Amino acid sequence: MLAIIGGTGIYQIDGLDVEQEHDVDTPFGKPSAAIVQGNYSGQTILFLPRHGSGHQLLPHEVNYRANIWALKSLGVTQIVGLSAVGSLQQEIEPGHLAIASQYFDFIKGNREKTFFGNGIAAHVSTAEPSCQHLADGIVSAANSLDASLEVTIHPNKTYACVDGPRLGTKAESLFLKHAAGCDLVGMTNVPEAFLAREAQICYCTIGISTDYDCWQDDPSQHVSVDQVISRYGASLEKAKSVLKAFIQQHQANENCSCRKALASAILTPESALSEDAKALLEVLTK
Repeated sequence: MLAIIGGTGIYQIDGLDVEQEHDVDTPFGKPSAAIVQGNYSGQTILFLPRHGSGHQLLPHEVNYRANIWALKSLGVTQIVGLSAVGSLQQEIEPGHLAIASQYFDFIKGNREKTFFGNGIAAHVSTAEPSCQHLADGIVSAANSLDASLEVTIHPNKTYACVDGPRLGTKAESLFLKHAAGCDLVGMTNVPEAFLAREAQICYCTIGISTDYDCWQDDPSQHVSVDQVISRYGASLEKAKSVLKAFIQQHQANENCSCRKALASAILTPESALSEDAKALLEVLTK
């Protein structure tokens, strides 16, 4: 089953024929909001607003473990995230879309980043943290749209995740651009992407470029909330068009390597696991 995690400005899916809402309790607390299930273009999908139904959660307040756990417990095997991002490269203009294939974890706060520990030792490979099958499908959907929609999408980009909620300094922006070699900067995809991998869920993000962060010399180009909001509406409509086309064309790939991420990752033998640990793994390994 496919789930959509909506970022800034995406608190519902237009055109979704809602069938039910899931109020899920997890071992990690409550997810950001009730998870909506419905029919969209003939497919059953789930939808979760990352920041809550009224955007009341800052990036570091999102309960990422509860969100991913809740989706997995409902049968989700694939997630497409939508996220506002700053561009660290001239060619990724505000209004363009970008696919994150790599992540640079610049989080310095205390976000919970793993389902493991407390009696379970596991080390999941994240050399390729995004699902290539989903990425290819999204790019194909974008390229199938009418040229009049003026959708430009950049694949295979590197997303730097920062703590927020403040917007970055110019020094930080230049570091991420040059020293770390990043293309995009945002506040939410870590640990979301890595938790999805631990849950053996295919995951890919559509980044919606809203600004040039603050690496450019021209102060008028430095990111501000007013700038983001003023540019965001049209870009969001483009992302929604891509998403609609993707869902219409979407075919699941249950043989994807993402779905086997735990095959050799767990070091603790079953005989040493507590009943709670076994229950946790039962969900993650489905």
